[in-house]
Amino acid sequence: MKWRSRVLLLGLAVMAIAVAIYSTSIPEAHECDTAKEIICAPTNVVELFEHKEALFSMGPFDVTRTVFLIFLATLIVVAALYFAFRTPKIVPGKFGVVMESMVSFVRDDVAKGTIGPDGGRYAPYLLAVFLLVLVGNLFELLPLINFPITSRMAIPAMLAVFTWVIFVFVGFAKNGFAYVWGIIWPKSVPLGLRWLVGLIEFVSTFLLRPITLAVRLFANLVAGHLMLTLLLASGWLFFSSAGEIGARALIGVPWFAFGLLIFAFEFVVIVLQAYIFTLLSAVYIQTSVHPEH
Repeated sequence: MKWRSRVLLLGLAVMAIAVAIYSTSIPEAHECDTAKEIICAPTNVVELFEHKEALFSMGPFDVTRTVFLIFLATLIVVAALYFAFRTPKIVPGKFGVVMESMVSFVRDDVAKGTIGPDGGRYAPYLLAVFLLVLVGNLFELLPLINFPITSRMAIPAMLAVFTWVIFVFVGFAKNGFAYVWGIIWPKSVPLGLRWLVGLIEFVSTFLLRPITLAVRLFANLVAGHLMLTLLLASGWLFFSSAGEIGARALIGVPWFAFGLLIFAFEFVVIVLQAYIFTLLSAVYIQTSVHPEH
């Protein structure tokens, strides 16, 4: 029970630090008039997601906070895999067990479980996508970062394009032109409806899939980041203004309490969205490997 208590205390400490940082991270939040407003928000919420100022430059290339975090997420994924598997052990340590569990889950349950026996060859890509999205999402809750890189549309969009290229390429490589013909003229549909269903399937497969795959991840992380920042920052500002506004500072209690609940719930959303993105990528590849299904 001791280790569980330590994990719980560590989790609470991380949450408290992250909440404190989140509470003061909203741009121009301190200009909020707590005597007249009940929630404090920046004049433009885009400020929560755009980081145009360069941290440093490498020749003509400016490294912004977003660019830096993308490279940091990639480095974390590579380092985690390297240190977990650089020296195979009969009895791996705790970190090795966690990484082996993730690899087995993606390879066996997602790749092979969805695509079939051929799924193993796509497992490295699906594992890379899962870990990168997971780490990028977790940045939302990490102290001193508090910004999920997947809340910038470019990241989910690029990953969705990679998935789109793979399943379209695999579809043509395995089935030739029959891949497209099977989509636009589905034999399992009654003859009179084939043209309509075929048109819908064609648009869905070649146009909508990458868009919906990217938007699903992007929208969930934008909503979470926005809610956390506004709720926690508003609660914090009302508390800090108690000397000026008196009892009105109690308005911050429900905002802050709700923000804490959202903070805990966001962890579930973060893991779930990484899983859904990876699973749908596997499903789309499966429809190219086995178009008859």
